[in-house]
Amino acid sequence: MDTRLSICGICKYFPGVAANEDVCIDVKKGEIHALLGENGAGKTTLMNCLYGMYTPDKGRFLWNGEHVEISNSADAIALGIGMVHQHFMLVQNLSVLENIILGISEGRNPFLNRKRIAKKLKQLIDQYGLEVDLNAQIWQLPVGVQQRVEIIKTLYRKAELLILDEPTAVLTPQEIRDLFKILDRLRKDGHSVILITHKLNEVMQITDSISVLRSGRVVGTLQTAETDTSTLAKLMVNREILPHERKNSDAADKTLLAVNRLCCRNDKGILALENVCFELKAGEILGVAGVSGNGQTELADVLSGLRKPTAGEIRLGGESVTGMPVYRLYERGLTHIPEDRHRVGLVLDFSVRENAILGNQDKAPFTKHGVLQRDAISEYADNLINKYDVRTPNAKTPARLLSGGNQQKIILGREIDKHPKVYIAAQPTRGLDFAATEYVQQLLLMERERGCGILYISTELDEILKMSDRIIVLYAGRQYGPMQRKDLDIEQLGLMMAGAYAADDGRCSYA
Repeated sequence: MDTRLSICGICKYFPGVAANEDVCIDVKKGEIHALLGENGAGKTTLMNCLYGMYTPDKGRFLWNGEHVEISNSADAIALGIGMVHQHFMLVQNLSVLENIILGISEGRNPFLNRKRIAKKLKQLIDQYGLEVDLNAQIWQLPVGVQQRVEIIKTLYRKAELLILDEPTAVLTPQEIRDLFKILDRLRKDGHSVILITHKLNEVMQITDSISVLRSGRVVGTLQTAETDTSTLAKLMVNREILPHERKNSDAADKTLLAVNRLCCRNDKGILALENVCFELKAGEILGVAGVSGNGQTELADVLSGLRKPTAGEIRLGGESVTGMPVYRLYERGLTHIPEDRHRVGLVLDFSVRENAILGNQDKAPFTKHGVLQRDAISEYADNLINKYDVRTPNAKTPARLLSGGNQQKIILGREIDKHPKVYIAAQPTRGLDFAATEYVQQLLLMERERGCGILYISTELDEILKMSDRIIVLYAGRQYGPMQRKDLDIEQLGLMMAGAYAADDGRCSYA
């Protein structure tokens, strides 16, 4: 196989940080090459350099054996490099065809021939099995189909190498299989793919070769057929990752949280939850599965006091708390691990020390007579950093400079130290590498053993099956279940997430 791309000695420095250090990787024609590494290992920085979003401080790129300068994304696209970002770059109220032709010109002609373009796109769609309606508006399409639109965009621009950043993060198992079929067709047609992912099983399933980054350096490049997940895991973190032993809780089988016929609307005024019912027991993890956008965000917001329900009742410890504000819920033992840690969980410009006391900043010992007590805050923050292994230069470091895993550790440590009874954990491992994911899951499992009730919301089915005692699936705001984890498999859950079964609308009613 001929080499399409050579990354030669790339270095990229930020103040006080070597994001990439002498990185050398070859990507061949007709291969899928995985890029693995912990959060902060330098994967995204490297791809941003390749795609022209950053300028490397040292090193060069060879394209088909020739040195090339990539100063911006237009240079990368002109060479034949396309990138599908984790968060799609699509205009929701435009059609598929309109999104694909955005930014395209036909020489001196100011007008595009839409019929000719549509014909070419139809050929691409048929060639690679990228089934999509060119006239549909983006907002009408499932996430998996929107991803196909992004792939079609790159192929229409004649991309020979595709960079896919966490492409399976929000897909059902069936959509993942469809994506892998598409990638296999691209590979057979001579395209190259760089796959950034945290999912080791998927790496083993679809890739030909793997490069592992640690602290900005390549620590190994391997052929997929000659390695295994445990070898890759050890290369990524340079240590063994031991899973937490799942134990039974000693807590009484009492209901901590009860939700009865809960309804609410999303930010557009559309009904997002319809007659949702469940009970959360002490010492239980109740998983909530579903493709992103099916009501999970609204459920977490309503239960944590960030959004008002339009109907139904919420009871916490036997007391009705429907519509109660956030601080009142906190006082009654409910805490929230938000899915958007940047917007809701942290104040990014605040230091680690300041973020560590959020929610308790007006309470002793952090405040006395309305004045913040710096010594008490510093002592508490240092203890939290040590206790939860927050890797930061010091407690004065702004939260925005930490990796996603360490930002999440601040939030978890802060909330666990409040000793809550009920957790609303929304996507608690989103964007985290497998080592950070394992750490977060261990903390929550220990809280379950302590007798807490945990509502665990995730789009990752492997994670839902691993963590949950019982499971609910949300589809279009309506629910399947609750169901016992032991009675389910990943295929059934995937079909429910895709709406293949009728939901259990209004089946339950709790006093």
